[in-house]
Amino acid sequence: MARERKFTRDEIFQAVKILLLEHGYEAFTFSLLAEYLDVARGTIYKYYDNKDELITEFMINEMNAFMNDLKKIDTYPNFDAQFDYLFSIMFENTSIHQLIEIGKQMMDKNNEKVVDNQRTLERLHLKMYHYLDDLITAGKKEQKIKQQLPNPLILGYIFQAVAIPNHFGVPHQQWVKGLKEIIKYGMSAESK
Repeated sequence: MARERKFTRDEIFQAVKILLLEHGYEAFTFSLLAEYLDVARGTIYKYYDNKDELITEFMINEMNAFMNDLKKIDTYPNFDAQFDYLFSIMFENTSIHQLIEIGKQMMDKNNEKVVDNQRTLERLHLKMYHYLDDLITAGKKEQKIKQQLPNPLILGYIFQAVAIPNHFGVPHQQWVKGLKEIIKYGMSAESK
């Protein structure tokens, strides 16, 4: 039987992440979350009006954490080092892409808190895009990236690489290294 107990913000957000990624937006409920946390469903309602409010607050937390990591890219001396760092944090945070897609499914436009949270998420997503766009522009200035390729195409390609499923169980480090090599140099064995 579920009980009345306290939980930390980190505990609930970790549970939300696990359950959202496992069950998806539609199947995610406070009942499922309460069972996972071993609390009464009413305990969750003391803090959040509905699942969209909880999910958007969780997503803001995730995006802020990713942005804090992304800002560290400026400590690297050149494009190659920055690109390597970007790849490492993207593959540590592979769920960001999935969570952005889940965020698009939320329909609660009547809850002011949810609407505010969605605006915050849009601002964070745009801030992330501009930060990465600046990285691509820097790569072009260093002549590491072809000038004629549009920045949005490059960014889309990089982010879609994170979403490629590893069906054959290639070791993670080898998988990441291979994707990074394909993005940076292509897959042709021919020299330029």
